[in-house]
Amino acid sequence: MDIQHSKSTIEWQEKIRHFVDKELIPWEIEAEMNGGVIPESASKRMQSEAIKMGLSRMDAPLEYGGLSMSMVDQIAAWEELGRVTNALCWCFPEAQQWMFDACADSQYQINTFLKGLMDGSLRECYAITEAESGSYEVTNATATKCDGGYKINGEKWFVTTANMADFFFVQAKTEDDMEALFFVDINAPGVSMVENPVFSHTFPSHHPTYKFDDVMVLDKNRIGGEGSGMDYSRSWFRHERLTISARMLGAARRMIEEATAWAAQRDIQGEKLIEKQAIQFSLADSATELWAAKLMVYEAAEAHDRGDDLKSLHVRCSMVKLYSTEMANRVADRCLQIWGGRGYRRDNAVERFFREVRVDRIWEGSSEMQRMVIARALQKRGLKGM
Repeated sequence: MDIQHSKSTIEWQEKIRHFVDKELIPWEIEAEMNGGVIPESASKRMQSEAIKMGLSRMDAPLEYGGLSMSMVDQIAAWEELGRVTNALCWCFPEAQQWMFDACADSQYQINTFLKGLMDGSLRECYAITEAESGSYEVTNATATKCDGGYKINGEKWFVTTANMADFFFVQAKTEDDMEALFFVDINAPGVSMVENPVFSHTFPSHHPTYKFDDVMVLDKNRIGGEGSGMDYSRSWFRHERLTISARMLGAARRMIEEATAWAAQRDIQGEKLIEKQAIQFSLADSATELWAAKLMVYEAAEAHDRGDDLKSLHVRCSMVKLYSTEMANRVADRCLQIWGGRGYRRDNAVERFFREVRVDRIWEGSSEMQRMVIARALQKRGLKGM
């Protein structure tokens, strides 16, 4: 069940697959049983190998040392990385093209923040979500102009990987009701962690709540102009929705492969489990849905590479996130059932995926929000405009 990629894409994907199998998957159980923590030597090796391969600069422009890879190649990489549980695939920072576009007028920002993401000396996190906004594009945090910059006030929720990060991308609204984006140091005066909740998954990266209390941010750390903050966030959302969808392909593939192998060797009263029609139907539905998702995700990636209309691309990214995340959750439920009681053990990958892929239907825009985006586009532009 493979997409017909170019030779270079196939070779790149095989390289990532080898990295995943050799460096990441062997550490899953230890991460699961130790609150997401693995030996520092192992995590450093993971990051070093990932950066050496170029994973941190896949989307960065060539002129700054990036690889400027096609979205198809990036999706091929994230599909393989999606085969890993416990977020061990997030072992590297990622400098994305939209960041360089946003910082195009500031060599200082590129040198100070973005280059560090490429070489692994810095980690980023995104302070976008708020208590009353969730998936809605609503910002209550404020950025009030003052001498030399802005003072930011507000609270941000679910700031993923903040416990590993050096700086935030913070979205706030100016006095003129304009959305703006800022670089903010994680240890800046006035920044405080309010809560670090425990979630169902066992990740080394946490999702704390942060408060910003009169946090001074210099003018030079505002990203682009006032009013452009939401545009940059939407660029990030499109990228994230595509890469999340790619990870769902990898997760579903591994679950189906392992459930099939288990059913083929499991004896039930003298008959292999896979000979049972109920099991066959579950596996057949899962494989079919995976194939459909795969076609959707790679077509959306190709649309990105073709430079298709941005509004259409935004809707397609919503479509693929909606379908692929819902698909992966259905696959997880079926595959866990095939494993029976063994599927409920934490040392079984399907049990971890069962918990982990659930949140992918929520973050970076819930399934309900994706349906709203799709329906509004249909209402405004019809199927041809999508």
